[in-house]
Amino acid sequence: MEYREIGKTGMKVSQLSFGASSLGGVFRAIDEGKAIEAVYAAIEGGINFIDVSPYYGHYKAETVLGKALRGIPRRKYYLSTKVGRYGKDGVNTWDYSGCRAQESVYESMDRLGIEYIDLINVHDIEFADLKQVVDETLPALVELREKGVVGHVGITDLQLENLKWVIEHSEEGTVESVLNFCHYCLNDDKLIDFLPFFEERGIGVINASPLSMGLLSNRGVPDWHPAPKPLVEACRRAAEYCNEVGYPIEKLAIQYSVDNPRIASTLFSSANPDNVRRNIAYVAEKAPEELIMKVKEIIGEQQRVSWKNS
Repeated sequence: MEYREIGKTGMKVSQLSFGASSLGGVFRAIDEGKAIEAVYAAIEGGINFIDVSPYYGHYKAETVLGKALRGIPRRKYYLSTKVGRYGKDGVNTWDYSGCRAQESVYESMDRLGIEYIDLINVHDIEFADLKQVVDETLPALVELREKGVVGHVGITDLQLENLKWVIEHSEEGTVESVLNFCHYCLNDDKLIDFLPFFEERGIGVINASPLSMGLLSNRGVPDWHPAPKPLVEACRRAAEYCNEVGYPIEKLAIQYSVDNPRIASTLFSSANPDNVRRNIAYVAEKAPEELIMKVKEIIGEQQRVSWKNS
């Protein structure tokens, strides 16, 4: 496992990291015992960065992760969680006010059973008034950073343009990292275009969803996946080709996403310890370049076709 610094934070994190959204039953029902074992498998396999959010499973992911963390020494991991996006009784809610952001940090620490959050993010800023994020949400988190409650402050979103706008309109040093998903994977490498902007400002980059929320998998996408049908079909053909040559597309996708040294880490999520161990093993090998090129060729004109968050 390779370790890279997130911007100028001093946090050297594993190139493959653990996203805890699955622990909230976001994608399917989970076995809590297996989910906790999945966290242990990640740490044992060299992963040292865990990302979660109160939104995942409407607080369930943080609660289950908290149970797992009781059995892991705090020095073994960096932990990232978020503010701004929540939910209750199956209904999504959003609140990017400064007051709620600070309350949320302390609530997350209680659920997680920790006394310090390494990285706190404003979650999915496309759902917010971006000016409120700049003027209210981020200053509230910076205040907690100055108090030593959190270590570092970041922002997350699907839309790269939103991340750029908020950074441009925030005081220098406010935003220390960005987390973007589905834009550095086999079917979409748009994140590359924005790397110089982030690097010039010393902002660390975290990538998420190397399987593009299931597009790059043999299981295929769930019914709720927002990708347009032509993209779904192109990725299905790519997966079939990989099977024909005996190289699972999941393996290729993860190897591709972690290979760029300009990206600090790539997050994947699974509540299955066997999947966690398998993904960690994938990272030990280099992907065949000719297969990457062939898969990109199959996806063809659907490259960089994206969608709106939901």
